[in-house]
Amino acid sequence: MEILIFIAVVVIFFMLNKDYNPNDYQNIKVNIKQKLQGELIDHEAGLLIALMAKVAKADGHISELEAELLSHTFTDISLVFEDDKNIREQLKQIYKKEKESFENTILISQKYYNLTKRDYTKRLKVMEYLLNLAFIDGEFTQTERMIIEDIAKALEIKPNDLNNMISNFESYYANKAQSKAMDIQNAYKVLGVSSSASDSEIKKAYRKLVKQYHPDIVSGQGAEQSMIDEATKKLQEINEAYEIIKKGRV
Repeated sequence: MEILIFIAVVVIFFMLNKDYNPNDYQNIKVNIKQKLQGELIDHEAGLLIALMAKVAKADGHISELEAELLSHTFTDISLVFEDDKNIREQLKQIYKKEKESFENTILISQKYYNLTKRDYTKRLKVMEYLLNLAFIDGEFTQTERMIIEDIAKALEIKPNDLNNMISNFESYYANKAQSKAMDIQNAYKVLGVSSSASDSEIKKAYRKLVKQYHPDIVSGQGAEQSMIDEATKKLQEINEAYEIIKKGRV
């Protein structure tokens, strides 16, 4: 079965959309469906889900984003097959079983390698997908790294290729965290308060700025339209800054 396109599309989607909203995700449409031959756990699709289970549970918990990615993967892979609803349920059961133990991680990886031994590019994409799952909560724990390295070795992924992928993910999430921190820093600057200000001080500063820049108040002072437009823009900036700070303090 050719599932490489599903892996590539989902990885790209999650990498490019920093503010992920599950409701915006559209599952891939498949016109020609395949009939499952043999047991699903011996199939490339089932083995991929089994590997995902190992990585997802490596840090001891499943985050909301991990759960969403898993759910979409179940759906997108099952759509390749006839009787997709039954296949999706089987994929869920495979995941449920395989996340309980790491003992057969190497065996599962070797089975996947035997099915894809002539397609190194596909195995690279699988590793990229598994890394995306590991990093999606913003952390890459030592346990996750160990599981990833074990899988990569069994899939005969070149160490340099694996290290480059890990470095790319680390850089991406470091930049993402830095951007978020800068947003909060700028938000405090907009409200004219420090990050150590109390909630009441922030609210007081916010209300003062709203009164100062509210278009109705500015208009009532006889200001020209250009000044009213500037005040409207400034008020939007103030509101956005206040929301960023509130979310950052939850």
